[in-house]
Amino acid sequence: MLELQNVYGGYGKITILNGVTFKIPKASITTMIGPNGAGKSTVFKAIFGLLQIQSGEILLEGKDVTRQSPRQMLAQGVTYVPQGRNVVPQLSVYHNLELGGITASDQERVRQRIETVMDQFPMLREFRNRKAIELSGGQQKQLEVARSLLLDPKLVLIDEPSIGLSPNMVQEVFHTLVRLRDSGVTILMVEQNAKAALAMSDYGLVLELGQTRMHDEARRLLIDPRVGQLFLGGHVHEGTAADAH
Repeated sequence: MLELQNVYGGYGKITILNGVTFKIPKASITTMIGPNGAGKSTVFKAIFGLLQIQSGEILLEGKDVTRQSPRQMLAQGVTYVPQGRNVVPQLSVYHNLELGGITASDQERVRQRIETVMDQFPMLREFRNRKAIELSGGQQKQLEVARSLLLDPKLVLIDEPSIGLSPNMVQEVFHTLVRLRDSGVTILMVEQNAKAALAMSDYGLVLELGQTRMHDEARRLLIDPRVGQLFLGGHVHEGTAADAH
């Protein structure tokens, strides 16, 4: 589905990505973890056309999409949910959803997609006329994810979905992502809550100093002592991975 081949990129003369290489399959969840400053969010910006790529290639379903603009990436079926709150607080849930399809030429199709998305997220239908600011943090994050689906994407990039959420709300958002994966959407996620994120993912990536250090099945990374020491608060016993799936 998505492949990065030796991607270098950054901001002006500052290089952040130093040869990032990985491949993720269709209809899977891959979580990218790593220390602060590793370049995780920068990878998303490179994929979505928000970053100057110096060299390397980005392939989507085998097609070269290196250096395409965000609008072109949306047309290719890629959506991006940045970290933090990205809803319009004073607009209703329904109007926030409409914003997700504002670039589409076929607005009737967008209205149909809104109905489909509200079927996937019943809470949004229930609160369709409520202002976004009146939703809980977890509900707002679900609204953001739902809005990203308005153009019927193949690939969703989601950055730190658990920020500011209670443990229960984190699980609710993660369950939402699993349902999307099961419907055929490919998800690449950056998440500081590494243990919980890997437990619900198919694959994991470890990024460090702008390079891919490890790339494996999530269940294998969960029991890898190197990952345990660095990111999971100590060694994770083998039973953790077995319980995760």
